[in-house]
Amino acid sequence: MGKLIEKALLIEIWKGLALTLKKLLFAKPVTIQYPEKERLVPAPGFRGRHALVRDEKTGDTICVACLRCARVCPSQCIHIEYEVDKETKRRKVTKYEIDVLRCVFCGYCEEVCPVNAIVLTEFYDYGGYTRDDLYFDKEKLLKNWDEFIVTQKRPYLNPFWKPRGVPEKMLPIRKRQFKGV
Repeated sequence: MGKLIEKALLIEIWKGLALTLKKLLFAKPVTIQYPEKERLVPAPGFRGRHALVRDEKTGDTICVACLRCARVCPSQCIHIEYEVDKETKRRKVTKYEIDVLRCVFCGYCEEVCPVNAIVLTEFYDYGGYTRDDLYFDKEKLLKNWDEFIVTQKRPYLNPFWKPRGVPEKMLPIRKRQFKGV
C-alpha cells in the first residue's frame, strides 16, 4: 500500500525537485575564472600534452623505433620514420610526429612502449590558432619533455609505464628494470 501511495504522489520526483532547488538557491557556484586565476592541479593520471623522453647522455629521444605506439593508436595520429645504423644495426628515429587534433588521449601509446619513450604529460593548458600549432614533431615533443620534467620530482616514473593489474613478469624486460627518468 505504501509503494502505491508513493507512486501516486510522485514522492521521488518531489525529492529530486527539492534537491535541485536547494542546490540552485543555496549552494555557492563553483565557476573558475580561468585565465585570471590558474586552475588547480589536474588529478593524478591526467593525460595531457605529449612528450618524448630525452636521453640525458645523447640528448636525443630514447625511442627505439619499434613502431608499437603507431600500430596501437586507435586514431592513427602517430607517424614515425627511422633509419637503421649500418654499424650497430639499431634503429634511429628520424621523424616522429603526432597530430594532436586526431588524438583521443587514450594512453595506449605510453602503455605499449617497451622503453617508456613517450608520455602524456599533466600539462592541460595548451592550444593553437592553426593546425600546425597542434602538430607535434620530434623537436617539439622533446621540448615538451624538457618543460615537463623540470616540474617533476626525479626520478620520474609515469603511472602508465607500469600499468596496475599487469604482473611484473608480463612486462618487457626494459620496463621491469626501469626505475625512472
